[in-house]
Amino acid sequence: MTRPIKATIDLAALRHNHGVARRHAGARRIWSVIKANAYGHGLLRVAQGLAGSADGFALIELEGAIALRQAGFRQPILLLEGCYAADELPLFAEHLLTPTIHSLEQVLMLQAATLSRPLPIYLKLNSGMNRLGLNADQVQPALSALAASKQVAGVTLMTHYADADSERGIAAQLASFEAMRAGLAERHPASPANSAALLAFPEHGGDWVRPGIMLYGASPFPEMHSAAALGLKPVMTLESELIAVREIAPGERVGYGGMFVAGRAMRIGVVACGYADGYPRAAPTGTPVQVCGRPTRTLGRVSMDKLCVDLTGIAEAGVGAKVLLWGGDGQTGLSADLVAGAAGTVSYELFCALASRVPVTER
Repeated sequence: MTRPIKATIDLAALRHNHGVARRHAGARRIWSVIKANAYGHGLLRVAQGLAGSADGFALIELEGAIALRQAGFRQPILLLEGCYAADELPLFAEHLLTPTIHSLEQVLMLQAATLSRPLPIYLKLNSGMNRLGLNADQVQPALSALAASKQVAGVTLMTHYADADSERGIAAQLASFEAMRAGLAERHPASPANSAALLAFPEHGGDWVRPGIMLYGASPFPEMHSAAALGLKPVMTLESELIAVREIAPGERVGYGGMFVAGRAMRIGVVACGYADGYPRAAPTGTPVQVCGRPTRTLGRVSMDKLCVDLTGIAEAGVGAKVLLWGGDGQTGLSADLVAGAAGTVSYELFCALASRVPVTER
């Protein structure tokens, strides 16, 4: 008998969330961000689910982009970190991929490459995140070099906001980006907006927007707005079963290190799910979980293959009882954002950490 843990990917919910992005984007075109194996949801599965609605796909991994082409996808594909070596660029030309250039070193790589066709380019500008992107004094030299190259078939200017998901907002970065774009807007389209910026500041989305986490039914700013409040539906559901039930006495401890101590006699359940499945080991006692459709909490430290839950008030819960770790119906389910928040992390990490040993089905 197979272990009862499983993940389910709801492609109808995925398409619904893309529709939410579309409504916020208006006439703008959408790069559907499917990096990191589509945030753990499955690269080809998600691409197929969005095949009829995506204007283009954006990811990090060149091998993933080539896999999309080999699977027959013809939409534009944007590589968000571009190439890592000049000898990769012929593959960009062969497979009709759009590289991001975020440094003068990559400009030199492009100049040194021999390509079968010119490439559309995304030029990334550093508007204040100080991660990737050209500084203000590098923009014009880069544009001049690209304009002189016969290997370039147009340039779009992009940036990435650090604070679109916080109260600080995008004002400072937007001003910096617009200052670097001064006099260039008519010649070069723009792509500044990720999920948070698209939802919070849709009027500043540019020509192409780049929704990521919202496509998967989680909120980019859960402290301010829940996914449900944003009209998003969970795409990934992680569920398992109780594989043991125990009665413990007052003063007894649960799990490694005895991190939970019972203050009274109680029933606890053992769930077939642990950090080797992708559940966060840092999740403390009290992390929300559902057993038999009823809310309860985890107890003690998460183990590699198991975690423990409180069965107080859930008398019907026995071996084989259903356990929802996150996901489910958007109204009565369990938000991944709530689980992530309790564990001191974000839903992005929960999704991306889903282990290969967890069976995945679609609905």
